[in-house]
Amino acid sequence: QHSAQYTHGHHASVLRSHSWRTASNSCAYLLPHLKPDMHILDVGCGPGSITVDLARFVPQGRVVGLEPTPQPLEQARALAADKGVKNVEWVVGDAQKLDFRDNTFDVVHAHAVIQHLGDPVQAFHEMRRVTKPGGLIADRETDAATMTWYPEVNGMREWHNLFYRVSRANGGEPDAGRRLHVWAKEAGIDPKGMTKSVSGWCYSTPEERAWWSDLWAERTLKSDFPKTAKEKGLATDEDLERAAEAWRAWGREEDGWFALFHGELLC
Repeated sequence: QHSAQYTHGHHASVLRSHSWRTASNSCAYLLPHLKPDMHILDVGCGPGSITVDLARFVPQGRVVGLEPTPQPLEQARALAADKGVKNVEWVVGDAQKLDFRDNTFDVVHAHAVIQHLGDPVQAFHEMRRVTKPGGLIADRETDAATMTWYPEVNGMREWHNLFYRVSRANGGEPDAGRRLHVWAKEAGIDPKGMTKSVSGWCYSTPEERAWWSDLWAERTLKSDFPKTAKEKGLATDEDLERAAEAWRAWGREEDGWFALFHGELLC
């Protein structure tokens, strides 16, 4: 089994960005296929915003949020309690070695998780194993090459290159979006039963720009990202400060625009 390290860690800036995610902005491709009594596993649920949202679509069913470390699950429990959502539960576990019996879930969902794993094919093997016959596997992953922005602020290209190097140094694949169907096929999933799609996020209003730029400036300096960058000799403190300032400068641009696409796979 290949090991990998989560590029961003669980700093507040990371959980803040994950908390913005909902079922509608992060797994819209799956929602038409949900039925009220389904049992769903949400792999790599983070602070639980997608998980709790999915629970609303299966009021007679149940959603299990799985995360490799307990820290984000504290926020997930608080969110579920705040929203009065009762049909969720939270477990600590490994996506590459799921602690569930075969054929347990109607739907196994993951969002921006497989891209951080050392063995994506093994993860698909496991997701397939715990999915009931006739059930669904749904995964949406970033394709970092599609990150695009305006205007061309000094330092943003350097940050983008560093993002690639750090992600790969951690054993992940930043261009996972385009590879999902291949990894799934290698895990023995029939390509004829796959639906491939793409959707994106766009940040262009003053509020979105301020939020997205502050978040990435903070991630660049305070999450696990700078630790790896320095430990692996990929960047100095000065390089990281320059990258963070590039994000702040982009955030101040009144015509600033940033978009990011994700590959989606429904099996």
